[in-house]
Amino acid sequence: MKDKTTAFLREHMSISPDLIERIHQAEESLVESFAVLDDIMAYNQYKVLDVFQKCRISDMHFGWNTGYGYDDPGRAALETVYAMAFHTEAALVRPTIVNGTHALTLTLSGILRPGDELIYCTGAPYDTLEEVIGLRGEGKGSLKDFGITYRQIELTIEGEIDLPSLQQAITSKTRMITLQRATGYGWRKAITIPQIAKWVEFVKSENENIICMVDNCYGEFLDTCEPTDVGVDVMAGSLIKNPGGGLALTGGYIAGRSDLIEQISWRMTSPGIGGECGLTFGQSRTMFQGFFIAPKVVNGAVKGAMLCAKVFADLGYDVCPAPTDARSDIIQSIKLGSAEAVIAFCEGIQAAAPVDSHVRPVPWDMPGYADPVIMAAGAFVQGSSIELSADAPIRPPYIAYFQGGLTYEHSRFGVLKALQTMREKGIL
Repeated sequence: MKDKTTAFLREHMSISPDLIERIHQAEESLVESFAVLDDIMAYNQYKVLDVFQKCRISDMHFGWNTGYGYDDPGRAALETVYAMAFHTEAALVRPTIVNGTHALTLTLSGILRPGDELIYCTGAPYDTLEEVIGLRGEGKGSLKDFGITYRQIELTIEGEIDLPSLQQAITSKTRMITLQRATGYGWRKAITIPQIAKWVEFVKSENENIICMVDNCYGEFLDTCEPTDVGVDVMAGSLIKNPGGGLALTGGYIAGRSDLIEQISWRMTSPGIGGECGLTFGQSRTMFQGFFIAPKVVNGAVKGAMLCAKVFADLGYDVCPAPTDARSDIIQSIKLGSAEAVIAFCEGIQAAAPVDSHVRPVPWDMPGYADPVIMAAGAFVQGSSIELSADAPIRPPYIAYFQGGLTYEHSRFGVLKALQTMREKGIL
């Protein structure tokens, strides 16, 4: 069967035989690491199944109503499923949360008040949060506009949370301390669950009233535990990343303490209404089903990221994380060294897509980003980064960020097409 697949890739998809062999060699070296990922996937799959059964999910939960969305049993059941799976008191899971940035914005603006201080302890936040916080842009309703101050603590050289510096930064005004689990557009490993547990314990020992919040985008189902399992008060993420399983058409979630979720719900709709209103627009079925298959989909994406790391490391490129490092998000960073190499890599990923494979991605000035960004994604759901995709800000040292793949085989093919395209352009 291996020979038959190789022949198909060569004859029908124009992949060079030596590149296919390179992939095979990389896979053979990753067998043990893949087995560890499979164990994590199985645990999470059964965890989610157990929650579905305990919540007695039935066909009635896939319907929807109109108008204000009062008394929607599907919406209520879905939010209970998320809360139980993530071991929290409550959750908001809505198609009207437009993306991860929106979920994080609701969390920050729903909890923080004028005079409060926010501390980010994983260095600079993701680019799209800079205007939310007020690091750039004025008069757009940022936290800064409402008198909420901000401090930023860099990670140590070893990629650890700098607890001594954090201790010095905490003041009587500190209301929330936040970390970004995923790498974003940084050159570092994702923050692991043990690191998060240590951080929470430290913060609570300094002041138990400080809220610990985690940006969990790209991190769901990478471990058998989630941040809220180790004491995090509230976390947020996007449904077109890991937890949507590639089926959710849009949306975001926020899970945590019930008092915090209530505050956030008032920001999401309006004071006094909160989470009682809000249509699901017929999306309940796909949000349920996507969450159910998410552990398997995430498993394929992580294996694909690990394969990408191994192949490009063997070619002499710097990669982060290293091929067999423990992983806490689905993102693989490759330092390609030039704008031409980044563009060729992304063109290869686009050419591997089931949708819009004929389209050539180009860098452009995306809203919310400080530099031109190239994004390759031929996805069934626009912008879905649990589907095979790659993106990069066009700035030194020219790092491409590879992620996703609804199946491992598709993620694997993305690596092949990136290699093939880079070779055709004389970069490899």
